[in-house]
Amino acid sequence: MDAVTLTRQLVDIESITGNEAAVGNYLYGELCRLGYQTKKMAVELERFNVYATSAEHPHPAIVFSTHMDTVPPFIASSEDEVRIYGRGSCDAKGIIAAQIAAAERLRQQKIHVGLLFVAGEERDSLGAQLANEYAANGHSRSRFLVNGEPTENHLALASKGTLRVEVTATGRMAHSAYPELGESAIDKLIPALTRLRAMPLPSDPEVGPCTLNIGLIEGGRAPNVIPDYAHADLLYRLVGPSDELRREIVRTAGGEVQVTFPLELPFLRLRTVDGLPTMIAAFTTDIPKLTNWGEPLLIGPGSIHVAHTDGEYIEKQQLHEAIDLYCKIAQQLVG
Repeated sequence: MDAVTLTRQLVDIESITGNEAAVGNYLYGELCRLGYQTKKMAVELERFNVYATSAEHPHPAIVFSTHMDTVPPFIASSEDEVRIYGRGSCDAKGIIAAQIAAAERLRQQKIHVGLLFVAGEERDSLGAQLANEYAANGHSRSRFLVNGEPTENHLALASKGTLRVEVTATGRMAHSAYPELGESAIDKLIPALTRLRAMPLPSDPEVGPCTLNIGLIEGGRAPNVIPDYAHADLLYRLVGPSDELRREIVRTAGGEVQVTFPLELPFLRLRTVDGLPTMIAAFTTDIPKLTNWGEPLLIGPGSIHVAHTDGEYIEKQQLHEAIDLYCKIAQQLVG
């Protein structure tokens, strides 16, 4: 199993979220060719997860997992002596290659692991959610889930959670020459966002601070129209339970706007194994949606700092080291 070649082959198949079918079909074919008992797990329309086990052990104790989808735009692969470049090279197609290579090596040692590659991680974790239902129906009995994300081959002690917040203001349209006849929704939204930006956020001595990103602002009709609508999407990275934070967000935003919470993925503390360097993952993963797949661990090659960038890459040395690490973790877990 040449992990570098497989990484490039996977990167060169465009799989922006919602369009994972081609890369899923490729992985399905490769895993069948390697002799795995491989299933397509329906997600929606032509989208599916890929789940593979050895014929000898259809219910493995350990499952390696990561995601097939990428963020836009598609960037084809290239390489030099040190790195593989392209969209998904570290997030997470290099990880797929390393996990398959590790599973092959472990199989030679009579250690059988499952391989679960899911759709939709970059948007809503829909593939993971449906994989969890699949496991809940008795199709998996795994005790450990080794999830792959770019952690530079450090084992994550914890993963920050995600809290999405929508702040909406409404008003009344009028001609901008007569503002007294209207009611500006934007004039309500801006002070609310200013207060939220200044609001103190919780912190954990080991994990660090909760952070806020105002990722989207929209509203209004035209420069000469008093705006009757304004909206902002916010994202908080959680370092603990969200109940008190939610209450404080609503209080701070004030009564002139409406606050809703469309998505939460909780903060998690994760299992470790002896002898590996550790880190804190400031990002969120599919792990909260895969609770029926066993006790989770989080580790993978590549740096999250270059994921989602025009220059995304994975270092070849880290890719090969990841194969060794996945094998070492599996050996320790089953031992």
